Amino acid sequence: MPENPFRLPRAALPTRYDLHLEPDLDSFTFDGRVSIEVGVSESLDEIVLNAAEIELGDATLRGADGEIAVTDISYDNEFARATLKLETTAKPGGYTLDIAYTGLINDQLRGLYRSVYRDGEGNEHVIATSQCQATDARRVLPCWDEPDLKATFKTTMVVADGLEAFSNGEEIGRTRLEDGRVRFEFSETMKMSTYLLAFIVGPFDATDPVPAHDTPVRIIVPQGNLGLTALALENAVFCFEYLSDYYGIPYPERKLDHVAIPDFAAGAMENVGLITYRDAYLLLDEAKASQSELQACLDVIGHEIAHQWFGNLVTMRWWEGAWLNEAFASFMELKATDARKPDWKRWLAFANLEVPWAMGTDQLASTRPIEFEVNSPAEVEEMFDSITYGKGSAVLRMLEQFIGEEEFRTGVGNYLRKHEYANTVTGDLWEGLDGASDWPVGEIMDSWVNQRGFPQIDVEVVPGGVSLTQRRFLAIPNETDTTIWKVPVQLRGVVDGAVFEKKALLDSDEMVVPVNGAVDYLVANAGGHGFYRTRYSDELFLGLMGNLAALGDIERYSLVSDTWAMVRSAQVPASDFLDLVGKFGEESEHAIWSVILGGLRSIEHHALAPETRPAFETFVRDLVRPALDRLGWEARTGETDLTRKLRGDLIAAQGNLGHDEVTIGKAREIAAAVLDGQEFDPEVCTAALSVYSRHGGSDEYEALWQAYQKRTAPTEKVRFLRSVAGVEVEDLALSTMDKVVDGDIRTQDGFWVFARLLAGDAGPAVWQNARERWDDILEVMPGMTRRRVVEGVPSLSQPEVAADVKAFFAEHPIPEASRYLTQNLELLDTNVLLRERETPVVTEYFQ
Repeated sequence: MPENPFRLPRAALPTRYDLHLEPDLDSFTFDGRVSIEVGVSESLDEIVLNAAEIELGDATLRGADGEIAVTDISYDNEFARATLKLETTAKPGGYTLDIAYTGLINDQLRGLYRSVYRDGEGNEHVIATSQCQATDARRVLPCWDEPDLKATFKTTMVVADGLEAFSNGEEIGRTRLEDGRVRFEFSETMKMSTYLLAFIVGPFDATDPVPAHDTPVRIIVPQGNLGLTALALENAVFCFEYLSDYYGIPYPERKLDHVAIPDFAAGAMENVGLITYRDAYLLLDEAKASQSELQACLDVIGHEIAHQWFGNLVTMRWWEGAWLNEAFASFMELKATDARKPDWKRWLAFANLEVPWAMGTDQLASTRPIEFEVNSPAEVEEMFDSITYGKGSAVLRMLEQFIGEEEFRTGVGNYLRKHEYANTVTGDLWEGLDGASDWPVGEIMDSWVNQRGFPQIDVEVVPGGVSLTQRRFLAIPNETDTTIWKVPVQLRGVVDGAVFEKKALLDSDEMVVPVNGAVDYLVANAGGHGFYRTRYSDELFLGLMGNLAALGDIERYSLVSDTWAMVRSAQVPASDFLDLVGKFGEESEHAIWSVILGGLRSIEHHALAPETRPAFETFVRDLVRPALDRLGWEARTGETDLTRKLRGDLIAAQGNLGHDEVTIGKAREIAAAVLDGQEFDPEVCTAALSVYSRHGGSDEYEALWQAYQKRTAPTEKVRFLRSVAGVEVEDLALSTMDKVVDGDIRTQDGFWVFARLLAGDAGPAVWQNARERWDDILEVMPGMTRRRVVEGVPSLSQPEVAADVKAFFAEHPIPEASRYLTQNLELLDTNVLLRERETPVVTEYFQ
């Protein structure tokens, strides 16, 4: 038995599965038969494999010497496995294991589960779809459900007439049976892991296949939605060709389908040859979509296609390596998006979205290393978080920019070619990159992958150069923490009027970089790609402020972002942040305004006394008005998507943070027109709905709810649901909670609606309501959405409410979210401290 009790014995291992499934969408059950070719390496009397929530029936082991009957089947629910007792001993050799079984098409968004969608006439249709990552293939078929136990799969599905069926392989046969049902046969797959299996049945339409480097690519959607697929298909073909060219390795399968699923716990899943998505990522009208919605479509498609090589062709040996699969796909999605839409400045958006998402967790004492020992399935689920996706991709980007893009690409290609169709550990990638670079990649990356947290680098001019001092950055500082990293630092500036550039590896707590001459200005995170916070001496900070025009977009962003981080960690007062952002009135970059407005929203929510609100709102109006006046309310020909997006954010800020009556009135007019069916620029529409809901009452709430129910386009439904959750009148917020619990809101959306309600003015009342029916709330949060139910908790920073929250969870732990809950409670602590510390500072500032 392997050391990890969750891992299966290795005496009998699979090489090929021949699977037959018969799903019934009326009874929500399925019948299955599977023949598994196995190699037996030592004599055995029993076979152990994974099975969960399926009932095994007749089973036989066939070998060269005849059949061996299975005389008994026992189940171990804790380890999700079945033990098949053999009538006689099986000697080493090749066998075929035949098993008949039955199962349920569940409503838990995992294994083989059911989903419902409404067509344009309001009629409901049921589909069956699957989600096998991380350990749920065992709910679809008895199998060796571990990533390193790869095999090939040949699937046959029998479904009711009028339905379509799809799986990983290419459809190679379709036969009508005597009973009226239809049998679909699919080609045998490449050698792959079970978590990448996919099975879909229902009333679907498919686009005509479009060749991408000779591989047919399709978008598959619930019937009636083909008109919303053009953009997704263009993105899918572009990303396929870009990524296959980047890797320099042919795509390993015969086709690549992309399927829109109405109910889906994750954002998407990279199943071999059959990628599944939340429908909002694939179904959108380009003319009506906001830049965020357009970017999400391109990002997610790029991410899942990147996995077809990095994750599917080459797969982690065990789940502690899942971070590398996801981090690398996140990194590559950004490269693909940037290549297709350079005007979106995706790396600047990365600094504004994924990096702070990761740092928000990694600044905590309760964070985890990127890679850690994983044993149980519950621990596997906890891998899929901001550390895996955000920090993982950020340190890969930092490394790429430090060693060089071509060196990085060469090392990745060498790694993939060496290990194709096999399994690896993290060190295998470092080996490939080490061979392509003069820098000690393995040593550098081990310090980032195996340690928790990230550094803060303090920068000051000293005799002979510039001093760099590192220490761990923590939201609640701890002077006893002595962790250090091997930090790839890139310096850029002007010294004695001449350009100064230098790369340095900071591998101790302090080093001095030689600089000969007077420093005019110096950036200690040149390009903004380092995963660390930077604090400059007053002298260097003033130099940067005097040379803002010479700084790159991400460098200016980092200046604001790092200052706000220093406020949150009690290193500088909020007044410093307010002084700084007051100097950015001429800024034109969306991401930089985003971090400015994000800081102001935090101040409003956590550090604004009622008597200070009028002065704060005046400050916001004075800051935002000139920028909004420059842009106006109407989109102009030739504008970039990011300019349009900035206009929307400024309108929302002026109406919601600045409480500008003119803006509120105009937003109400536009929102009413949108609800009446008129069309506006998507960014202005989204902003107007935000202001309309924030200042709305029962009439506005009912209009938004009706719009959510009636619209069928997924992006529009999400937009209106977000506005419903933004209405902050207490009774109406509680009504939205009723809708979550009663199932009027899709289970895939319940967690974020709950979080949005907790973050609003009615948050304390919503919390009191939720704690009284907590079991009911958990019941409607299936699968991986359950661990995310606590995401809104950090907003409850009123000391008495925060104390109640912590006391409640001390008595009501969430086993699936133990680490995530601890982290969110620590974030709550940081917000309580922010409120207590900075409210007097902000009050004095605005006196």
